[in-house]
Amino acid sequence: MSEAIFELNAVSRQETGRGASRRLRRCEDKIPAIIYGAKKDAISLVLNHNEVLKALKHEAFYSHILTINVDGKAEQAVLKDIQRHPFKPKVTHMDFQRVTATEKLHMHVPLHFIGEENAPAVKEGGVFSHMIKDVEVACLPKDLPEYIEVDVSAMEMDQVLHLSDIKVPKGVELMTLGADNENDQPVISAHIPKEEVIEEEVTEEAAEGEEGAEAGAEGETEAKAEGDAEAKPEEEGEAKE
Repeated sequence: MSEAIFELNAVSRQETGRGASRRLRRCEDKIPAIIYGAKKDAISLVLNHNEVLKALKHEAFYSHILTINVDGKAEQAVLKDIQRHPFKPKVTHMDFQRVTATEKLHMHVPLHFIGEENAPAVKEGGVFSHMIKDVEVACLPKDLPEYIEVDVSAMEMDQVLHLSDIKVPKGVELMTLGADNENDQPVISAHIPKEEVIEEEVTEEAAEGEEGAEAGAEGETEAKAEGDAEAKPEEEGEAKE
């Protein structure tokens, strides 16, 4: 992947506040932004909208150390927040946090699930449900992963993997899990497709209905046979009289 997608060019702006940002947004090719952190003053920025949209197409952009060239001076940072227009394909604001080599970052990193097609559950006709697709991690900038792999190639039917089952790279702490695994949520599960479960339930109900109908029919036949047997002696007695 080209390193160019992890580099953005920006110019500082003197005008700040909602009014200034609103005027910038009216320009189709401009995005207001801010960069802060590392014990330095925050700087309000202007970014090129098309350049940003191109970078945002890559998943790695969201969890990678970025180079923000501010008035020609390079700043190392990560994307901390992004605001979008509610219905237009337009970014309305971006926040960047400077990084330093010795200060830990807190970032959300995507999960990449591998080996699904080889899992015993899939070979038995099962499917996977993904409950969590990204996790929060804490680490130094040099240890920040673009993503974390979750190997599901050995998963059996009805098996569930939890946060505590995820193996993170060295130097990375899984913050989503919480202290003492107090937030050990399910991440992915293997199960029979819902359609098949519903079909099986309908089939079972139909079978039970048929059994009930057959039992009812048998009961009616037996009752009729008993009634005929009782009526016969009475008829014979009347005939003798």
